[in-house]
Order: sequence, then C-alpha cells, then structure tokens
Amino acid sequence: MAARRGLGSCSLQGRRLQREYDAVVIGGGHNGLVAAAYLQKSGVRTAVLERRHLLGGSAVTEEIVPGFKFSRASYLLSLLRPQISTELELQRHGLRVYARDPYSFTPMLEDGQAQRSLLLGHDMAETQRQIAQFSSKDAQAYPKYEAFLSRLVSALDPLLDAAPLDAAAWSQGPLLQRLRALRGLQPLLRAGLALGKQLPQYYQVLTAPVTRILDLWFESEPLKATLATDAVIGAMASPHTPGSGYVLLHHVMGELEGRKGAWGYVAGGMGGVSQAIASAAAAHGADLFTEKPVARVLLGPRGEAQGVVLQDGTEVKSKLVLSNASAQLTFLQLVPPEQLPEEFLQHVAQLDTRSPVTKINVAVDRLPSFLAAPNAGDGRPLPHHQCSIHLNCEDTCILHRAFQEASSGEPSSRPMIELCIPSALDPTLAPPGCHVVSLFTQYTPYALAGGRPWDEQEQNAYADRVFDWVEAYAPGFKASVVGRDILTPPALQQIFGLPGGNIFHGAMSLDQLYFARPVPSYSGYRSPVPGLYLCGSGAHPGGGVMGAAGRNAASVALEDFKRGTGLAQGKGWWLS
Repeated sequence: MAARRGLGSCSLQGRRLQREYDAVVIGGGHNGLVAAAYLQKSGVRTAVLERRHLLGGSAVTEEIVPGFKFSRASYLLSLLRPQISTELELQRHGLRVYARDPYSFTPMLEDGQAQRSLLLGHDMAETQRQIAQFSSKDAQAYPKYEAFLSRLVSALDPLLDAAPLDAAAWSQGPLLQRLRALRGLQPLLRAGLALGKQLPQYYQVLTAPVTRILDLWFESEPLKATLATDAVIGAMASPHTPGSGYVLLHHVMGELEGRKGAWGYVAGGMGGVSQAIASAAAAHGADLFTEKPVARVLLGPRGEAQGVVLQDGTEVKSKLVLSNASAQLTFLQLVPPEQLPEEFLQHVAQLDTRSPVTKINVAVDRLPSFLAAPNAGDGRPLPHHQCSIHLNCEDTCILHRAFQEASSGEPSSRPMIELCIPSALDPTLAPPGCHVVSLFTQYTPYALAGGRPWDEQEQNAYADRVFDWVEAYAPGFKASVVGRDILTPPALQQIFGLPGGNIFHGAMSLDQLYFARPVPSYSGYRSPVPGLYLCGSGAHPGGGVMGAAGRNAASVALEDFKRGTGLAQGKGWWLS
C-alpha cells in the first residue's frame, strides 16, 4: 500500500516557531484550531502545536489508497456550531458541504434476502409513506416524535455555547467570583423554563434507555432500530442502556444550512472543515505547526502553566496553555502528578473511555448495488447512495446482541454497520467510476478476551466478517474492493490520540456530562493548574465536530488573560 498523504491542511506559511507567545494550544484538532482562531482574533498571540503531519485531529482527509481521498476518522458534518461558521467566515475560507436528502437508508435481510427497505428524508410525506410499509400507526406518529425531539433540542441548544455552572466557584471564594459563577446557571434555568410542564417527559429522554423512549412512540422494529443507531453510535452501550436517549439527542441537535438535524459531507473530505478553520486562524495571524509533539507543560514556581516543552527539548513559553488533547493525556502525562489534587487525578484515571468502534475505510472500483435497491444501468448514484446506510439494523435485539458479545471481549459476530459513500455526492474523492466507502462499525472491544492482541490477523478476520455482511446486502461488494484501512480501538488511540479509541474523548453518559465533564468541579475549562485549560472533546459539551469546546474554552481563557494583563474588556470578545 502506498504511503499515506494528508490532504486539506492549510499552508503553515513558512513561519518559524517563536520561543514565546501569549497562548499555546496543544493539538491541532478542530477544537484547538477554533480556540486558536478566536484567541488570535482577539489579539492574543497564539501558536498551535500538532503532533501529526497534518492538522485536524480526527477531522482529516488522507489519501490511503492512491487516488482515493478518505475522511479517515470522522466522516459527517452537522454539529459544527453555526456561529463559528459565521464569526470565522468559514465559507470564505473554503468550507463547502454537500447536504444529504434523503439521509437514512435501511435495507432488510428477510429469509436470507434483502428486499424491503426504509428510506428517511426531509420530505415528511414521503418519509411517512416509507414508514407505512411497516406500520401506518408509526407513520402517523413520526411527525409528532420529530416535533417532540425538536423542542428538547431547542431548549438545550444554548447550553452548548457556555461554560457550565462552576460549582466550586459558586460555593466558595470571594463574592465577585461567586456572582460571576452564577452566570453559568442562566442557560440551565432557561432550558427548564422552555420545557415547562413537559419537563418530566424530557427528563425521561435524557435518562432512560432509548428503547423505552422509542417503544412509547413506535411499534415497528426496522424504524426503532434505525433510530436507535443514533443513540449508540460511538458508545459502548446497548439500546437498552439507561441514558442512551441523550446520545440520540446529541446526534439530532446539529444543523446544516439552516436545516435542523441535517448532516452532510464536507467537500474534499472532513479535512475541508479543519482546513477552513486553520485558514481563518492563520489569516488572523496565528502560527500553526505540525510535527511538534509536546512532552510536558512548563510550570512556574507557583505551579502555574508557563508554556510547554516539546519532545526535542524546545521550550515555548506562554501565559496561557490550552490542551486539545484528551483529559487523560493532558493530566496524566503532560503534568507532573504532584501538581494535581489526588482526587482530581483519581477521577481522570477512572473516566469511562470504552469504545466499540472499528472504522474501516474502503476503496472500491464500482458503486455498491443493494438487493433492496439495485443500481441503475448507467452506474450513477441513486438517492439512497448518499445516505447513512444501516446494515444489521432490522431489530434492536440485533444491536443488543452485538453489544453483549463485545462486552465479553469478542468482536460482534453480526456487527452494526453504518455505511457511507461520500463520493456519491463528491466525485473528487475517487477516480472516475470508483468510490470511497466508510464503514463505521461496532461493537469491537478495546481489549480482546484472553489477552489476544489486535494484531493483523485479528484485524483482517473482523474486517472480512464485516465485508461478508455487506456482501449479503450488496452482492459483488467484496469483488469491488481495491484497498482498505482498518482502524480498531487501539489504532484510533495510537493514531489520533483518542483515549481507548473513544471518538468523544470519553463516554457521553450522564455521569460524564455538563457539571461532570471532564470531572466534577472542573467543568468550566479551567484546571487545577492555573493558566492550563482543556479545550477538546473531553470538555463540555463533548464530542463530535462541533467546535463548541474550543470556542467556550477560548472565551474563559481570554477572560482570565484580560484580568491578568489589564487588557480592556470589549462588548463581546467573539465580535472583536
């Protein structure tokens, strides 16, 4: 296989690394780039130091097979906060997104044959006709279900764009500090008021298993299983796991081009979004560097962050340090343990980072043809090819059994597969007539039973099993494969720094959200080390290509920077 090339990273403009900045960002993932763009825009001299050979973290485009450009880790866009796109002028910096409609396709294996299918899109009447194949009752209920979720999303949406209430600052410290901390309570109170009398019902959505929620609305398993995939995607959880309803919500709270809940493919692959953010940061004057791995945070005599030390021994001093790395890497490897409270270290060490995900990127020489919806004679993509194509999702029991197998240390024998073909909308990703296929699969454990390593034999055995299942729905798929890239949970950790291979930097369970993300009393981006902030997916509001953690952390860090330097306060730093 040819050497991998990174695509979509911005020009670093030949700048030399300075020995001192106002702020240093550890890691050039999308959140780190967002933080850098806002800080630099506000006049804070900022440098981004990325370990890999390209910027973007998990949102990158890489040419794994010659001529085929893959969104190697993350592969869809929706959650990116609209104000970030506007404030950083990301369209001007090249961001383009192909919206998908329809967006979900579930073919069914019945008696060994894939004949019926469920196609969901933004045309509600057509979606209801599709659902009515399985249940007329469900077809009638679906618009009400969508409206129910939409109201909850609207109520919770403002919580994403502000630091959570700082419980420690609220309960102790000077009066001014306590009053300032109360600002974090306002979005929470507004959310409760917006939900009104239905608050108990919505509380159930956040705490109950998603199957219980879906059972209240629907009776047909194909529809319930299709919707349940959003509740367990990326999570080591079953549809029967309490709290899985929130992850469902997390995946429907985005928007694209003003359409709520819409998802799309970034032109040129997911590196395109990172490229646009990096371009915006560089345009404001930020220095962006790749292949600059950080070895540790540089501490001053009072234990405050004073910069970083690179693996080659180079010291880069700064007043602020923002870490886009995971909480585990930041606090267990980059900071001496004696500088952190024992209880804090214990919480970080015990974070749930279990991941069920193995991502397989596949180059094919023809478009997959599904038994339930055969290809047209000319080989051109049909509407369902642009969708998230859900395989082995005929019944929530199938998903639960797959979870149980992985919980015992074995890769699922019938894995849940989300198959996407971004080249169906963006032909620049593959040679003419060819396509790139993303297989986001689960469940696979990080540690295999019996201490077996995830060696090449185990990886290929699992990938072959996945391909067998795809073949059952789309005969000829295996013969079309030109090359593949298998990313098990350990590989996702090694390559992208995802702890345990977890795409969210840690479980999106209720005990690791809001007040408790990453740990209780430190949910407001500040850390026990003065001047050190967490700005990645391990901080509030969590994972996904959202950018909110980077924007929020930059706001908190800038507030501290202004107080420490006497910089005049503006009306709103993000408008500067």
